[in-house]
Amino acid sequence: MPPKRGEIWWVSLDPTLGSEISKTRPCLIVGRNAVNELRRTVVVLPLSSSPAAHPPVTVRVTCMDQPAVAVVDQIRAVSKQRLMERAGSLPPKEMASVDRALREILDLVSGE
Repeated sequence: MPPKRGEIWWVSLDPTLGSEISKTRPCLIVGRNAVNELRRTVVVLPLSSSPAAHPPVTVRVTCMDQPAVAVVDQIRAVSKQRLMERAGSLPPKEMASVDRALREILDLVSGE
């Protein structure tokens, strides 16, 4: 089964360069389901256990019943080979908050 938008997966992010978030950590799948099915990569946001959210760069979410933040400015495409295990999914309200932050970080205007 391909990963679905809104799911959280453990992802091996190493090797990394510079200030990229590293190690194996939970990541939120943010790509469209049709694309996730067809491509060998998925677009993810790393999650962090950092206690404070600073929207739009980091957005508060729940990961495995624990508070976390989605690090929106660290969006990246990863090979599906990096996906290790499904760890849950975000409720719709939290996914909507992530979507708003993505639009702001990427300077996207809805409706255009």
